[in-house]
Amino acid sequence: MPYQNEVEAVDALHQIFKDIQAEIAKVIVGQDSVVKAVLISIFSNGHCLLVGVPGLAKTLLVQTIASVLDLDFNRIQFTPDLMPSDIIGSEILGDDRHFKFVRGPIFSNIILADEINRTPPKTQAALLEAMQEKSVTAAGQTHILAKPFFVLATQNPIEQEGTYPLPEAQLDRFMFNVLLTYPSYADELNIVKKTTSNQSVQLNKIIGASEIQAFQQLVRDIPVTDNVLEYAVKLTAKTRPNSAYATETVNKYVSWGAGPRASQFLVLGAKCHAAVTGKYAPDIEDVQAVAEAILRHRIVRNYRAEAEGLTIEKLIAEIL
Repeated sequence: MPYQNEVEAVDALHQIFKDIQAEIAKVIVGQDSVVKAVLISIFSNGHCLLVGVPGLAKTLLVQTIASVLDLDFNRIQFTPDLMPSDIIGSEILGDDRHFKFVRGPIFSNIILADEINRTPPKTQAALLEAMQEKSVTAAGQTHILAKPFFVLATQNPIEQEGTYPLPEAQLDRFMFNVLLTYPSYADELNIVKKTTSNQSVQLNKIIGASEIQAFQQLVRDIPVTDNVLEYAVKLTAKTRPNSAYATETVNKYVSWGAGPRASQFLVLGAKCHAAVTGKYAPDIEDVQAVAEAILRHRIVRNYRAEAEGLTIEKLIAEIL
């Protein structure tokens, strides 16, 4: 990056973040916190899971972000009959009587895994290596994926019919689990006005692959004080029942708490949150700002919590 120092680079990231938000707002009405979370996960080199009922523009949001970022984009529609080879690719016999690997849609910068919980666990697991190792293995050969690489997945709530719950190992690969809620009356009015006319929007590309990678490196280089680091790790430890830091509520209502990956994401997310809001180092408020989306899918409630109607959000608020 052509910046004199890290302060200049953070200022540039802060400005680019605002430019991207403004561009996305041409298409997506409201959902500011959701857009912010997705962009923070991208600049932190993480993956994001968007959860909400159909019709809340989850797919449109991801497509809009892909248009604003100058990156290759592929959409995979997850269905009950989707096979792992439909995602990764497969070996075929060529004209020269030799097998050759034909790449699947996973070979792209941004993957929209649409309705990821509509496919069985075997196919969901095909994403595991790609998300963690940024590579895939087919017929004993390892193929490296393009950089940067993000999976932005959408999911309908588990309570709906025809869905398969994501395994915990797969959920843990996602940095953020972001809930989409219904728009406000004013936002819905604006949405209907925009989408029921011939009005067309021209989106500008704000940033490309090399710049995104440079900013991802910048986020990792941002200094963090010991007290913020300790706060993030203690926050994760508090979610684990019967541990030294667990609260009475956690011991009573939680079966399993968050693993070390949550601590890593809390620190990375706090660094990125600080940078995009114009700060040069994160504080405890930055950790708290990203905590709910990071911890939501890493805490498993017990039957008692479900019977008493204690939500994950209430639990996290109590821990914070």
